[in-house]
Amino acid sequence: MSQKNTIYDLTDATFIIPLRIDSQDRLRNVITSLCYLYSNFITNVFVREVSEDPIFGSHALPQIRDFCGEDFVILDYEHVKTDSPVFHRQKIINEMLDRVQTKVTVNYDCDILLPLKSYRDSVQLILDGDADVVYPYGDGMYQKQVFADDELVSEFLNNNFDFEVFEGKSRYFDAKYGFAQFFNTESYMEGGGENENFVAYAPEDVERHYRFKTLGYKISRLDSLVYHLEHSRTPNSWFTNPYRQANEAEWIKVSKMNKEQLEQYIKQSSFFK
Repeated sequence: MSQKNTIYDLTDATFIIPLRIDSQDRLRNVITSLCYLYSNFITNVFVREVSEDPIFGSHALPQIRDFCGEDFVILDYEHVKTDSPVFHRQKIINEMLDRVQTKVTVNYDCDILLPLKSYRDSVQLILDGDADVVYPYGDGMYQKQVFADDELVSEFLNNNFDFEVFEGKSRYFDAKYGFAQFFNTESYMEGGGENENFVAYAPEDVERHYRFKTLGYKISRLDSLVYHLEHSRTPNSWFTNPYRQANEAEWIKVSKMNKEQLEQYIKQSSFFK
């Protein structure tokens, strides 16, 4: 069970996490990231697991509850059964976004961790009206790739979430547009949410940044690190994605649009909100 920490109020934010657990390390990562969130924040977490079997519900949730103990407040979790090999993350996010009732929405990768201050500062920038979108890490070598095993993760969880335990098992790497984005919920929806023409692994992170920037939304970036818990890859999360060529074509098309063309494209596309 976690040590008692200062619990910060992030009730104005909802973390939306579309999920498919396709490996043991992905299972370990989502347990780690949610134990971290729930031990440090009072907030809203919406997990939608789209898969054949409810692995999160049967394997991750009991371990999160056991770690957090009496402090654990049940998250909003649902399992959507499918036998499709394709994980259409963008479509799932849009469906989840439709249900968000807080001012801030966090498009959150289940494999990442941020310094506590990054969560708080990102939410506050939006609540204060200083940003519509916040990237809670720097542009460049601000990613720490963490090559964790069960022992290392246990050390992190049981040592008051000390990021120093990752030293020696991590390396700096490029960070740009993925991992997590904090949005003003209204702006997220007005700006189109997620582009569902991207399927599985895609340059959707680049397109999203270009679209919101071109549409004139206020984008901020923190001078901080993002920790990515590395994991094995499937076609849903790597270059072997069979939809990759179509995804690249979509990005090339959108990248040539100006503000007026983007606004029209969003209006004409049935999946954009």
